[in-house]
Amino acid sequence: MATVQEKAMCVLWFFETKSVITTQRRFRTTYKKDAPSDNSIRRWLTQFQETGSVLHRKGAGRPSTSQENVDRIQETFTRSPRKSTRQAAVQLHMPHTTIWNVLHNRLHLNAYKVQIVQALHPNDKPRRFEFAEQILTRIEDDENYLRKWFFSDESTFHVSGKVNKHNCRIWGSENPHDYRELERDSPKVNVWCALSHTEVIGPFFFAETTINSVTYLDMLEMYAVPQMQQHKPDVIFQQDGAPPTLGHDCT
Repeated sequence: MATVQEKAMCVLWFFETKSVITTQRRFRTTYKKDAPSDNSIRRWLTQFQETGSVLHRKGAGRPSTSQENVDRIQETFTRSPRKSTRQAAVQLHMPHTTIWNVLHNRLHLNAYKVQIVQALHPNDKPRRFEFAEQILTRIEDDENYLRKWFFSDESTFHVSGKVNKHNCRIWGSENPHDYRELERDSPKVNVWCALSHTEVIGPFFFAETTINSVTYLDMLEMYAVPQMQQHKPDVIFQQDGAPPTLGHDCT
């Protein structure tokens, strides 16, 4: 494909010599590559005479979505905001890209994810309040009570430096368009650790690349719990992800 400069030179040479063959010969000598066809050179000259430029002329493009269709899209998502854009495209007989562009660019709507939270029952709040009072009372009665608690968590570390995009945020007034290159199936290691007021158990490095319930339970029974029982005769183990009212007694 010829560049803008190469097209301009072809138009100039053809205008001077009135010969396509001479123009093609000069092109090969100057740019050391195959010359454009006769039709291309004549088309560039015609374009230059009509527009004053050899730049690629943009097409008319797709027609803008009518206000009537914009209103139809807005109405259907006002009525059913959980509807997918593909469902709306089928129901409204419109291209999927049209639905998406109208929602984003014309109606300035964003697609928000549903948050999953712990289901609460009527007696959960009184139980949580009672639990908090009991803990505060035990802390007042025994200053070493917090030393019995172990809190745990696990994480996956990738050699390539991959980050969890759900936990990584960049605050700013404008989108920095920051990105990270991802190497698929890069080496990784899964690590577990537990912390108390004064002690650390771990880190424990899993030999397996994928952790399942059996692997995790083996780690607790053979590695974590024996150490907790060794250091503290009555330990309370707070499992990662468990509700705050649920602890595990390791006695």
